[in-house]
Amino acid sequence: MPAMKVRVKWRPRLALIVYAVLLAVMALPILIVVWFRAVEASSDRMAPAEIGALAIVAILTLGIAYVLTRTITGPIEALIARTEEIARGGKAAIRPLDSYGTREIAVLSQSFLDLAGKLVDRTDYVRSFAAHVSHELKSPLTAIRGAAELLRDDDAETPMTTAQRLHFLDNIVADAVRLDALLQRLRELAQAETPVNEGRSSVASIMTSLRTRFPALDISAAGDAEISIALPNEAAVIVFANLAENALQHGATLLEFAISADDRNVVFLVRDDGSGISEANRERIFQPFFSTRREQGGTGMGLGIIRAMLSAHGGKIHLRPTVGAGAEFEITLPVPSRRC
Repeated sequence: MPAMKVRVKWRPRLALIVYAVLLAVMALPILIVVWFRAVEASSDRMAPAEIGALAIVAILTLGIAYVLTRTITGPIEALIARTEEIARGGKAAIRPLDSYGTREIAVLSQSFLDLAGKLVDRTDYVRSFAAHVSHELKSPLTAIRGAAELLRDDDAETPMTTAQRLHFLDNIVADAVRLDALLQRLRELAQAETPVNEGRSSVASIMTSLRTRFPALDISAAGDAEISIALPNEAAVIVFANLAENALQHGATLLEFAISADDRNVVFLVRDDGSGISEANRERIFQPFFSTRREQGGTGMGLGIIRAMLSAHGGKIHLRPTVGAGAEFEITLPVPSRRC
């Protein structure tokens, strides 16, 4: 979609409007004095009181002009200049203005700086993500290409054995499965990053879906399992299915949900009995494509998808400290509004 542009036509500058109003204010008493002198025709010379009044009006007008320049036109022009600087210099140019003038301009400037920071962070994220995706897709594609070329160039005089041929074919199938898993994760991540309509889902329906999808896990829920959360059912299934799949990949047989709620939020404590997460990896688990089970087909995107999906709906997730085996996550989601 092309960027929307402001319609090109002549528009007066803010400073021109301000100073035109001030000149009109200053001209008003002058016109009044001229009118009364013309009517009365008492003297050709202005009285000292008239001169003093006009001088006071001129001084007040200049004072008002200074105040308006300091509080309105100056900060707005500085914000425009900062916008152009950020467009050229990126994150290094995101810094507060020297003066904001009014509360409204301060709020506008803060909103702009927050938006600029998010956009720059988003650009960095997309750049890093593209590099990771390129690397992750390159490895299986290279392996598939190598195996296919070996099969194609099989020497008729010394042909491969059946076992060798099956080995290469198995490698191609395994790499194709990995590519399919990566593409599925990318679709889920794209869905998580795309704003969606508001919706709700019940915890009970989520538990039913998880038990059907993961029969190898003993899934239990304690607390208010009848409550609803501000997350569409499809998004909720993606979030909790990724957690269940991670638990299963790490050898878990049990997945426990402890659910609590107040007037604003629903909190899930999700704990499994798997191999857990080492202390060295606790700070890295939400990094894109970080996985300790790459050889077993792990893509390293599950927790990133969960975080993105929750963030898009006002939720958050973090890893809680645990004692012994297993991992425990805390997920916070808002209670649905009445209009959902």
